[in-house]
Amino acid sequence: MSGKLFIFSAPSGSGKTTIVRHLLQQDLKLEFSVSATSRAKRGNEIDGKDYYFLSAEDFKQKIANDEFLEWEEVYEGCFYGTLKSEVERIRNKGNNVIFDVDVVGGVNIKKFYQDDALAVFIQPPSIEELENRLRSRNTDSDDVIANRVKKFKFELAFADQFDTVIINDKLEDALEEAENKLQNFINQ
Repeated sequence: MSGKLFIFSAPSGSGKTTIVRHLLQQDLKLEFSVSATSRAKRGNEIDGKDYYFLSAEDFKQKIANDEFLEWEEVYEGCFYGTLKSEVERIRNKGNNVIFDVDVVGGVNIKKFYQDDALAVFIQPPSIEELENRLRSRNTDSDDVIANRVKKFKFELAFADQFDTVIINDKLEDALEEAENKLQNFINQ
């Protein structure tokens, strides 16, 4: 039996990655979908674990061969995407696939897998709270934060294309809600 798919998308600072990491530690037979990229490895990154590292030429060839569920050229010559073969590798083992992707990628994966996928949009309680979370990280400049807040407004317009929205006001509640939604979807 092929596994099911769980797509998590959210604006930066919504808590999506924290929720996905938590879910991977639960007994839900989840396996993380490793993305492909054409950027160079950083530090101790491992091919096949952190990303599938491809040359820009190889990435473009895979695009031409329709090997991606979704992909994006983030900036000139730097691509990111989800390989169909990665998803099928996980599903063929009988595991469920979990994605941590941007909203456009999430919508595209949902369209491809339809009823086999549950698309979850993680949303902060407000724009103000999102901005506070981004500032508390102390990793971004004011310009970067302003751009992320602007991007949030764009991404929020996609929320109605997801199966469910979890408002991450209190992390413990959001974790429990996410676990319950996944368990219910697995049991369908």
